[in-house]
Amino acid sequence: MDDFAGGEQVVESLLKELAETWHRTIPVSAFMQISPLEYSDKWLTIGAPLPPNINLHQTMFAGSIYTLATLTGWGMLWLQQRIAGVDGDIVLADGHIRYLAPITEAPLARCCWPDTELGRLSMGRRVKVSLEVELWCEDKLCATFEGLYVSQPIA
Repeated sequence: MDDFAGGEQVVESLLKELAETWHRTIPVSAFMQISPLEYSDKWLTIGAPLPPNINLHQTMFAGSIYTLATLTGWGMLWLQQRIAGVDGDIVLADGHIRYLAPITEAPLARCCWPDTELGRLSMGRRVKVSLEVELWCEDKLCATFEGLYVSQPIA
């Protein structure tokens, strides 16, 4: 069961809106075919097929891995703002990635929400959130990303 009021239909609607937001405002996300797959128990799962993200080694291009990880964290904060009923302009302030193994199949990026309070946005104050994203391929952890996201209140 989801951890907020609204249930499965609301989650599906929010995930669809997230994909549309990415594809409209961050064009590379549409080319990469990045897609939110699931949100459950404070975990967000994002996917992307390998073919549009492949490199000369027939594995996922490092830039695509970084972009997928970055957007997964961004998407988690965006989703949490929607759930909390607050608005903010989200940016990545700092990010670090470790490439652990080649990605040879469509990866899954996973991020867990760390119970950060977002109410400051409704008081006109910015929020900083550190998020960790893991990229998995065939049950193998292939990359880890740590991102510091900042959300500014929308004037």
